Amino acid sequence: MADAKGALSGHDGIQAEMMDERCILVDSDDSVLGSESKLTCHYREGLLHRAFSVLIFDSEDRLLIQQRSTEKITFPGMWANSCCSHPLDIDGENGDPAQGCINAAIRKLPQELGISQEVASSIDFKHIGSFQYECRWDDEWLENEVDHVLVARVQSLELSPNSNEISDYMWVDANEIVEIIDGTGRWESELVAPWFRLLWREFLAEGYPNVMEIEERSGVVKFGRVDIHATSTPPGTSLMNALKSHRDDVESEIMRSLSKIKQERLHGAMKHLFTGGGKRLRAILPKLVGDAVGSSNPGHNTLGASIEIIHNFTLVHDDIMDQDPIRRGLDAVHVAYDDATAINAGDAMLAVAFEILAESEDIEADVLVFLVKSIGEMVRRVAEGQMIDMEFEKRDKVSEDEYIEMIAGKTSAMFETCAMTGAKLSGASDKVVKSMAEWGLNMGLCFQLMDDLIDITGDTETLGKPAGSDILQGKRTLIAIHALESGNELPSFKKAYGSGECDSDLLADAVQELYDNGSIEYARDRAMFHHSKAHSCLDILGESHSVKILREMTDYQLVRIN
Repeated sequence: MADAKGALSGHDGIQAEMMDERCILVDSDDSVLGSESKLTCHYREGLLHRAFSVLIFDSEDRLLIQQRSTEKITFPGMWANSCCSHPLDIDGENGDPAQGCINAAIRKLPQELGISQEVASSIDFKHIGSFQYECRWDDEWLENEVDHVLVARVQSLELSPNSNEISDYMWVDANEIVEIIDGTGRWESELVAPWFRLLWREFLAEGYPNVMEIEERSGVVKFGRVDIHATSTPPGTSLMNALKSHRDDVESEIMRSLSKIKQERLHGAMKHLFTGGGKRLRAILPKLVGDAVGSSNPGHNTLGASIEIIHNFTLVHDDIMDQDPIRRGLDAVHVAYDDATAINAGDAMLAVAFEILAESEDIEADVLVFLVKSIGEMVRRVAEGQMIDMEFEKRDKVSEDEYIEMIAGKTSAMFETCAMTGAKLSGASDKVVKSMAEWGLNMGLCFQLMDDLIDITGDTETLGKPAGSDILQGKRTLIAIHALESGNELPSFKKAYGSGECDSDLLADAVQELYDNGSIEYARDRAMFHHSKAHSCLDILGESHSVKILREMTDYQLVRIN
């Protein structure tokens, strides 16, 4: 902490003194973990803490915005919403999150805007939701917050801003708000706080100007890491654009590869799952990694197609083993055809995947050896992971470590291989190849943990597979392991768990027990742990548009549905 204290040297004394205030530490779902100094929360890696953002509108639907003082230690000189600060670990602010933030706003508005305490207390604030984001100002300072959004409407407001907090302010109308959020007109050259743009797009864009009628959003909207210069482009847009631009190429490669099979029924069974759509994350990932570490070539599409075909081969066989009838909104292959044809289709897909690698003119012989070895190891690990998963269902006890080891093979091995081989094919150094493998591994762990959560918290129509099937099949997911080891009764969960089927009311009660027991939160926190580790693996690559796409892919695991 001595190093952190030294970082305040040269900064404004008043601003430095406020760094001793105690912020409220929270997890990504805004559950309180303790408190720590504002300095510790914002310095270097920082700590996730609670914050609030106030948006004050007048009777003409104009929004009060402020330009942060150049004396501010974090994000100085940026234009932001009416007031941004933190509830503190003090009475009245460290209890209920929404009311605590409102009380903090009543305390903070006089200090920033120069209004009286009486006026601040008379303002009717409405809490409309919260969001998590992390944004770095420079190497030393960052924001890492669960930010609660408060709106208010006033007839008039006499302002006398504190120059130590605010260097300028203005009331802006609807047209100028659009320019601010889009970064157009004169606002193209102005620095606008990234949290302001995030919260406006997520919470206010559709409801403005009827801001006091906006319904409160439950849960925390998770943005993950965001860029300081974020404009109107929604988070994840670079990734979605990349997937869209490369999808047709890799899709064509997949279909050309499958056309090697001339037997009509077998060919139809092999193509079946590919007609269900999908973003082809695994298929495009080697190319995206190749671009990030150096440059890609057509061989990356062949590599991606090979791994995607293998992925679908594992899905065909998984659905037979699990007797799942639905996949991607379609009948599973064994349902659309029959078990024997589905097994044969999977076998043929595995053979085709290796065949197209050997035929590629864009993969050098020495690299081909690495790719074949790596993909062969991946298939072996996936098979081992699937077998261990099946054995788990027959065991009385499975540990958390055993479960993580299992999904590291069954699910993460494929992401790890995509990233590792994509880097190798681009000629990356061994150090970079290893780091990208670790990135893929941790992203895959996050992916599977989120998949477990989505199975329980989603619905059949959205998921394209039966919701809650993991509970009914008695799957030993991290959620189930935590629930079974908790020592709590959980009668509905234990009745539904492994039952094969049950009525919807019992399943709903079982899910609620998992929420109340903290099992769902526990799994989500573990997903966030691997999400953070994945991001740190990308630091070796520096910053570029291609690396930004990989970071967005890392964040995408937290919000994906498909």
